[in-house]
Amino acid sequence: MTVRRVLAACALLVATGCSPEVSEETTVDVRIRFSRFDPDHFGFPAGTTVTFVVTNRDPIDHELIIGDERVQQVHEEGTEAHHGAKPGEISIPAGGTRSTTYTFDEPGRLLMGCHLPGHYDFGMRGDIGVTD
Repeated sequence: MTVRRVLAACALLVATGCSPEVSEETTVDVRIRFSRFDPDHFGFPAGTTVTFVVTNRDPIDHELIIGDERVQQVHEEGTEAHHGAKPGEISIPAGGTRSTTYTFDEPGRLLMGCHLPGHYDFGMRGDIGVTD
């Protein structure tokens, strides 16, 4: 199901008075090129489980870390060389494709970033809005 369909389904549920707490699942494709995420902004209703399929088209390794400001800061200062065991945290080798699944439980704003040396400061980040 595309993000557009998920959002339309949620709008229909709200308009008809049905509970919008139905968990939805969707897959989105993210491309990395020139040390940038494309797209670099997403919006999902709370309760949505999203599988991010990330293709790295750069000749260097990258990572995708999803979380709030605190999570991003921990990773920016951290020493984890590789990711993959936690939802929303993956390492993507040069020319590779990896996926991670993350459930957006609560409304708010999350960030996504790459914290290999210098990448986050260079602008390799994005944001994710989670609505009621």
